[in-house]
Amino acid sequence: QVQLVESGGGLVQPGGSLRLSCAASGSIFSINAMGWFRQAPGKEREFVAAITSGLRTKYADSVKGRFTISRDNAKNTAYLQMNSMKPEDTAVYYCSSTSQIGDSYSTHPFWYDYWGQGTQVTVSS
Repeated sequence: QVQLVESGGGLVQPGGSLRLSCAASGSIFSINAMGWFRQAPGKEREFVAAITSGLRTKYADSVKGRFTISRDNAKNTAYLQMNSMKPEDTAVYYCSSTSQIGDSYSTHPFWYDYWGQGTQVTVSS
């Protein structure tokens, strides 16, 4: 089992920045790709970014150029740096991980095995 705990959410003004962290514990040796998803009220959970064990990255078009995903394997932590934030970025952000073998990622939530509890991000003036 893998436990994921997100932190770093909060209220930020449009144009501002936040950095989310996702700390992993448990069977961390089994973690391969990690992903960030978000869910706004009344909407489905949507893909934000993913990073493979080989540090390949993938971004949703809506955040490309503004968000950066990274991971520090020594600290068992993944990050999501969010810049130039917009009101439409408001959502609960979830960290996810998978033990699927290979240097691959997916934009589909069902591909991931473990999820954090989520952290609220609100972009508003």
